[in-house]
Amino acid sequence: MHPEFLREMTAQRQHEMWTRAHQNRLARLATRVGRRRRHLPEADRFVIPPIPDYVDGSFRTEPANTGSAVERTASEAGQAPAARRAA
Repeated sequence: MHPEFLREMTAQRQHEMWTRAHQNRLARLATRVGRRRRHLPEADRFVIPPIPDYVDGSFRTEPANTGSAVERTASEAGQAPAARRAA
């Protein structure tokens, strides 16, 4: 077999083996993290802090409107939504 073909086949095989080993490492890591998470007390678990709705750090006190984005934008601006044109 031509030496260049052998080099390419060897490189491809090495890449496949590296990819498989990397996937196995990730799977083992995920398994370890899951096991450790189960053994943590509730107080030590990571809690995502609430993200403020406004720049000053305050939160929205009323529920968000359930209408379309155009209706929400128009109602927040104090305007009536524009009527749709007939086709």
